[in-house]
Formats: sequence, C-alpha cells, structure tokens
Amino acid sequence: MFDQLGKLGKYLGQAASLMVGLPDYDTYVEHMRTTHPDQTPMTYEEFFRERQDARYGGGSGKVGRCC
Repeated sequence: MFDQLGKLGKYLGQAASLMVGLPDYDTYVEHMRTTHPDQTPMTYEEFFRERQDARYGGGSGKVGRCC
C-alpha cells in the first residue's frame, strides 16, 4: 500500500511540475541514457537553464520578456 502511495505521489509531483512548466530532469536523464548513450547528459543546472531559455527566449533580451 505504501509503495503505491509513493508512486502516486511521484506521479502527481511530476504532473504538477509539468503544469507550471518545470520539466522532469530524471525523465531527461533516462531518455539520454536509453536513446543517446554516447552523449553526456547536461547537469541539472544546465538542463534547468536550457529549459528556461527555450520557454522564455533567454539570452536575446527581447523575446518573451516583460521587463
């Protein structure tokens, strides 16, 4: 029973993160390991920054910024 509750909690946490635009790093690492074993996955910090830049147009200072 507790194992099922733990799985449910993880699933709900992932769903909530995706709803607010936070991708799942563990899913990314698993994808890289199975699909691209010859490439080194990004660190969590690199992954987080890349996802932010992709979503908000980071770096240019013009696209997607309110301030």
